[in-house]
Amino acid sequence: MPEQFITVPVIGRVIGGHTGRLDDYKGGVESIIRLDDEYPVETLQGIEEFSHLQVIWHFSEGSPDDVALHARSPRDNPAWPATGTFVHHNHRRPPRLGTSFPRLLRVDGRELHVSDLDADDGTPVIDVVAVFREMLPRGPVNQPSWPTEMLTAYWADASDRPQGP
Repeated sequence: MPEQFITVPVIGRVIGGHTGRLDDYKGGVESIIRLDDEYPVETLQGIEEFSHLQVIWHFSEGSPDDVALHARSPRDNPAWPATGTFVHHNHRRPPRLGTSFPRLLRVDGRELHVSDLDADDGTPVIDVVAVFREMLPRGPVNQPSWPTEMLTAYWADASDRPQGP
C-alpha cells in the first residue's frame, strides 16, 4: 500500500504581498520569499539569471475541515458546472498546496523579491525552483470557458481592486 502521508520541509515564508485570502486582483503586487536560515545562500546561486520561479506553497490559513471531496461549482457560482475536487485551484484540495509562477525581480541574500505571487503574507513555502521553458506544458493547453470567465480579474492590478461598500 502506498504511503498515505509524507513529510516535507517548509523552506521559507512569504513576506509582504497579499493579505485576506482574496480571490482576484492579484497582479502587480511585490512580495519576498525568505528562505529559512538553515539554507545557505549558495542554494540560490544562479537563480537571478531566470525571469520566473515556480513556487509551491501551503494554504496554511485553511483547515483540513475545508477540504471538499465532492463536485461543486467554482466559487459557488451555479452558472459554472460542478467539477471535482482535483479540478479546483484552492485550499479545498486534500494536500492544500498552491503552485505559482511569480516573476523574479531580484535576489538579496536568502530573499527572493518577486511580483505576481498569489500567496498571502506569512504563507509557508515548500519549494522554489527556476522556471525552465522546456519544462512548461507541451502543445496547446485546452480548457472549458468557465475558468477564463472566473479568472478575468485574477491578475488584474491589485490597485484597481474595488473598495468595500
